[in-house]
Amino acid sequence: MTTPGASRWVALAVLALAVLLVGIDATVLGLAMPFLSEDLNPSSTQLLWIGDVYSFVIAGLLVSMGSLGDRIGRKKLLLTGAAVFGAVSVLNAYAHSAEAMILWRALLGVAGATLMPATLALIRNLFHDPRERSLAVGIWGAMASAGAAVGPVAGGFLLEHFWWGSVFLINLPVMAVLVVVGVKVLPESRNPQPGPWDLPSVVLSMAGIVGVVYAVKEAAAYGSRWDVYLAGAVGAFALATFVRRQLRLEYPLLDMRLFRSRGFSGAVLADLLTILGLSGLVFFLSQFLQMVQGRSPLQAGLAELPAALGAVVAGLAAGTVARRASVRSAVGGGLAAVGLALGACLWLDQNTGYGLLGPVLLVVGIGAGLSFTVTADVILSSVPKEQAGAASAVSETAYELGAALGIALLGSIVTGVYRGFAVPRGVPSEVADSAHASLGGAVEAASNLPAEVGNQLLAAAQANFTDGLRSAATVGAAVLLTAAAAAWYLLRDQYLSDIPEEE
Repeated sequence: MTTPGASRWVALAVLALAVLLVGIDATVLGLAMPFLSEDLNPSSTQLLWIGDVYSFVIAGLLVSMGSLGDRIGRKKLLLTGAAVFGAVSVLNAYAHSAEAMILWRALLGVAGATLMPATLALIRNLFHDPRERSLAVGIWGAMASAGAAVGPVAGGFLLEHFWWGSVFLINLPVMAVLVVVGVKVLPESRNPQPGPWDLPSVVLSMAGIVGVVYAVKEAAAYGSRWDVYLAGAVGAFALATFVRRQLRLEYPLLDMRLFRSRGFSGAVLADLLTILGLSGLVFFLSQFLQMVQGRSPLQAGLAELPAALGAVVAGLAAGTVARRASVRSAVGGGLAAVGLALGACLWLDQNTGYGLLGPVLLVVGIGAGLSFTVTADVILSSVPKEQAGAASAVSETAYELGAALGIALLGSIVTGVYRGFAVPRGVPSEVADSAHASLGGAVEAASNLPAEVGNQLLAAAQANFTDGLRSAATVGAAVLLTAAAAAWYLLRDQYLSDIPEEE
């Protein structure tokens, strides 16, 4: 029979399994995009929606789900969400059209919104000793990064032997283990005086975040239109109304007083800017490795491995680094390293060897793993354990909102530059339109043209895609260096506590 101390670590292993799943799901999609594009034939807009609708929905619902877990029980919410996540993964695997894929990805976001806040909140309530909690959060972050490592390699293997839908089916055995073991070892925890769950606040937070992100995405891709202005205005109004309502409610969905803590606000802002600067590049990197440099899916997955391995090591060491140096040194230094690594992508081209790409990805992983783990620890340490779900949800909302904005903004930069390539003479207009829609479309179009014309078309498309990737990396580097400066200022005098909490 396990002791209570041992049980805590077994429970942590189950929570880490949930995070591992989310990490795998995010990275395998990038590798599957070329195959998915050939099968479902999405437009460039639909391709971006497939990539970021998951983040839109999960960002809109995280605060609501974190608060719901505080009320009904975090274990109950986590296990229910895990079961739904597995079922919807099957629908994703067998999607028959781009529209269906967008819908199933959105539903996967609904299920995913239950997983991340619950895992961090349960860690907050399992580990009362700050040093143990720092290690637990480090393991949690390392497993998220391990998912990023396992995803491309497992996904690459599957894509070389099966159809693209198989990358979603790997969710099923992970979910089965999580639910079966989680029922036995996870403790239930909730806010003892939660108050009612305010449905108008749920609607306002969802409408606000989705409206604003949609407006940014569409404006970046297609310029100003009346519907873009309308969506942005509705979203901003909904968010403002949400904040006012939280300040008036006796039992708010999100306690806005959390943001009075400079450490809490600084950590949330650092997370938002970091993932914003990284996500667009990460989303398109797998396409670059496969369709520009000609790597197989498995080779592309292995090429991305240094980033995940660096993040795993940095996550495990983050608590020690933050205590021996300082919180702001760990976060600011990590973000600055990522920014400089992205800046090195200015030298990226079709023939770039792994001597540049490998070290760049390793530095990105180390910097991001260090920053994300320390900010997660700061956020959890800044709030009473009764509000752990809501605080964790704010952290994850910043992450997912940053991912959605990053794919929208940086992805639109890549797409905008890519579409500018000149089509060789003799290419029919409908084929040219397909090639301009996406790099996957250009690869398919080139294969159906005479060799000389097809090679010219593909070379022009690859060159412009690479130019777009360099432009996005430049913007991402600027965002990361800005985040480093903001973290250095906002996290001054911030320390990880060494005082154990009362049980």
